[in-house]
Amino acid sequence: MARIPTKAEILDWISAHPTETSKRDIAKAFGIKGAERIELKRVLKELEAEGHLEKRKRSYSDPDRLPPVSVLLVKAPDSEGDLFAQPLEWQGKGAEPVVLVIPRASDPALGEGDRILARLTAVTDQDHNYEARLIRRIGTNPKRVLGIFRQASEGGRIVPIDKAGSVEWQVPEGHTQDARDGELVEAEQAGPKSRMGLPKARVVERLGDPSAPKAVSLIAIHQHAIPDHFPDRVIEEADAAKPMGLSGRTDMRDMLLVTIDPADARDHDDACFAQADDDPENPGGHIIWVAIADVAAYVRPGTPLDREARKRGNSSYFPDRVVPMLPDRLSGDLCSLHEGVPRPCLAVRMKIDAEGNKISHRFQRGLMKSAASLHYEEVQDAMDGRVTDRTAPFLDPVIKPLYAAYNALVDARSRRQPLDLDLPERKIVLDDDGNVASVNFRDRLDAHKLIEEFMVLANVAAAETLIKKRQPLLFRIHEEPAADKLDNLRETARAAGLNLAKGQVLQTRHLNALLNAAAGTDDAELINISTLRSMQQAYYTQENLGHFGLALRNYAHFTSPIRRYADLIVHRALIAAHGWGDDGLSHEEIERLEETATHISSTERRSMVAERDTTDRYLAYYLSERVGNEFTGRISGIARFGAFVKLDETGADGLVPVRTIGREFFHFDAQAGSLMGSNTGLMIEVGMRVLVRLTQAAPVTGGLELELLELDGAALPSGGSSGRGGRRPSPAGRSTPRRKVGKASRKAKDGKSKAKRTVVRKRK
Repeated sequence: MARIPTKAEILDWISAHPTETSKRDIAKAFGIKGAERIELKRVLKELEAEGHLEKRKRSYSDPDRLPPVSVLLVKAPDSEGDLFAQPLEWQGKGAEPVVLVIPRASDPALGEGDRILARLTAVTDQDHNYEARLIRRIGTNPKRVLGIFRQASEGGRIVPIDKAGSVEWQVPEGHTQDARDGELVEAEQAGPKSRMGLPKARVVERLGDPSAPKAVSLIAIHQHAIPDHFPDRVIEEADAAKPMGLSGRTDMRDMLLVTIDPADARDHDDACFAQADDDPENPGGHIIWVAIADVAAYVRPGTPLDREARKRGNSSYFPDRVVPMLPDRLSGDLCSLHEGVPRPCLAVRMKIDAEGNKISHRFQRGLMKSAASLHYEEVQDAMDGRVTDRTAPFLDPVIKPLYAAYNALVDARSRRQPLDLDLPERKIVLDDDGNVASVNFRDRLDAHKLIEEFMVLANVAAAETLIKKRQPLLFRIHEEPAADKLDNLRETARAAGLNLAKGQVLQTRHLNALLNAAAGTDDAELINISTLRSMQQAYYTQENLGHFGLALRNYAHFTSPIRRYADLIVHRALIAAHGWGDDGLSHEEIERLEETATHISSTERRSMVAERDTTDRYLAYYLSERVGNEFTGRISGIARFGAFVKLDETGADGLVPVRTIGREFFHFDAQAGSLMGSNTGLMIEVGMRVLVRLTQAAPVTGGLELELLELDGAALPSGGSSGRGGRRPSPAGRSTPRRKVGKASRKAKDGKSKAKRTVVRKRK
């Protein structure tokens, strides 16, 4: 009878024989036959459950892996012409993985010895473990240009769409990618700059019609002057960065920290872990760990990387691309908490009691290794009983403790009463050609809320620590609504039969009571939108004015330094406050903190506008094929020139021009937010349910024009029916009885006949 090998012997065999890792190979190596294989299978299953092995089809391999973005050294082509590359930063215990480079037609020629930054995809082929797509060659940083291609006898030219890029580019023959005259193309510099003649470029992507959906986000990026090209010195500094070791850090690599993000996330800022507190003085309490990528270790004050990150302020996100704050070498590789890869972090350990109150916290600078990169849906499925092979090993030791701690935080949140808006988030899904395949509304899962609560708690801990240590920082501020906006909200609530009282200090719990009163009614969406519009915009400043929406006194952004410069400032402040190194907040930075706050608040708004414009254009493209169709919606705004309608199906906003609503003059009441027909007395107000017909969709501008068919389920009155004859004022001296359609108006004017729901507010 053969001896069953120990777990250590099995791991040693797999490391030494990476091509012979199936159960059959392992059994043969140790002379295991017959029924003894059952015992071997049990040992392999234990190793897999413990995270020492992962199963790929019928073989086992060491779980250490390459990050999704890696630096590779290109080898010479093999006998079949395939191009393989060697990973330069492999840290696994097993054999070095084999990487096949998959070139695209637009990629420059690669040769032996080239160092490249590539995006990797794990595969299960027999001769290689990863497939790589080129991002760029290390040490090169060709300038990119977006423009209209103009065909010529030999090649062509590119006319940039950017107003600042007035110089045309010459495209030599053979570098046009068969672009057609008038097409929008993206190109990159080809060859060194020349003092004579036009700069040369090669087309890397054909985007087709400039008004086509594939071009939408690129045009928005250029229109809003969002920097999308990193200077050479910035790329050189990023390329020179090396993985961080354990020196000066706490070893956290054995902790079961996991990242939980959207399924399509490319970078991972944050990881978390929770466990029951074994302190007998804290019965039912929890320990929560939040670990954040240590970007400050790579981006030091005053360096080219730092200046460019500050200039950008934040990353900008579009349906088809991301404009990152940091180069791919950092944002997608060294600073991203990828599964199975050692990464530096700043971590906070927080102790909460059974009711979710934070008792204590402490920060440390560490080195972690994410146990898994999970996404929201699979985590929620596992917690709901739909466990997969991927989530099963983490259900009891990781996922359930996370939810237990979250449930305690929910109790604390309910007492704190932050603003609780219920507004569905749109998700635009694109197909491979860049066209809009569908417009969905994202589900709000407990998994999303769990991560949000953990991040809020970590942000509070960061602010409290820096305040206590008297360390300058940037706070995330959200002031209470302005008086005029609150008055508008009260008018909207009154029209819906609700009440938001005056005469006391406004608190978020008062607004939540209004939202709860509207929940489940036809007016719920209107009240949520109106409440959101009454809010001030959050911003950054040195002065601690509190966060009204979150109902928090001390709040600073700490959890997303890969994509927000404000968080990097807070990280540096923590490093300086704890004396963790020479990469903390510098004296020069402290002197210009308020200037930095103003700048990054403006870059945040710039990105929001660009992202919103892009979404509007994509929605217009999506709906352009449905012109003439009828849609239900709700009036979301009133202006002198017409009524804005939010469509139920897609959440898109369209305009009903006042000139198309019958053949009468409409009086605009700015204070009440209404339009009233002078002949029919037709009253159009915010909140009314409508049936509209889509008459025009303009993808270039993102505009939608609608025709009003019904108000609150009733046809328009005669004389107010839709027509194309334009407005016509009522004859002088003519008196017409005022007539209204819509239950919102009836509620507003007939409050005595119906009991109103009242929001009771008390001074806290």
